[in-house]
Amino acid sequence: MTEFLPFLPGFIAAYGILLVAASSPGPAVALLMGISMTQGRKAALVTTIGIACGSTIINLATLIGVGLLLAQAAWAMTVLRLIGAAYLTWLAWGAFRKAVHPPVIAAAPVTAHSAPRLFLTGFLLQVTNPKAIVFWLAIASIGATQGGGPGIVALFVAGAFAISFACHAAWAVFLSAAPIRALYTRARRWIEATLGVLFTLFAIRLATERG
Repeated sequence: MTEFLPFLPGFIAAYGILLVAASSPGPAVALLMGISMTQGRKAALVTTIGIACGSTIINLATLIGVGLLLAQAAWAMTVLRLIGAAYLTWLAWGAFRKAVHPPVIAAAPVTAHSAPRLFLTGFLLQVTNPKAIVFWLAIASIGATQGGGPGIVALFVAGAFAISFACHAAWAVFLSAAPIRALYTRARRWIEATLGVLFTLFAIRLATERG
């Protein structure tokens, strides 16, 4: 347990960004809405597992890639942090813009599929999403696992999977109930504004953090 404590601040920062981002609406939410409305809550939860697994693959790939890059150039962490901060600032701008002019979230058109197909649909949606890759690079730039062994990396990835699944599972449950969708529509301006503030704070922290 004591070996984990030095990594705790980095874990908290990375998980904070992940929690906010995974909770915000996007392509995965549109997909889950379509599946919830056509095939029900259980099918949406199966798709959620695929989404979380896709996030795990990108998470591992970015951790490995960033680790190899840092082994070649120590200054790369500063560059990655600035890139990550810029991306989080872009997300904050998008959230503030949606707070002023909330777009309509339309359910993605889906057809009935078996459980394996539902899983694969969620998985492929996530691993082929360029924004998800850039987002995970932003998280990797925090260096939450830097200097840690396989155990620390495994712990980080497991926690990230749990957060991704929990956030998307919450959407799957909520979107399968019409009253919840109506409540979200009414409160969306405040939700998006809050997301914008949080993304801004994360961006500032990432840009001003020292190696």
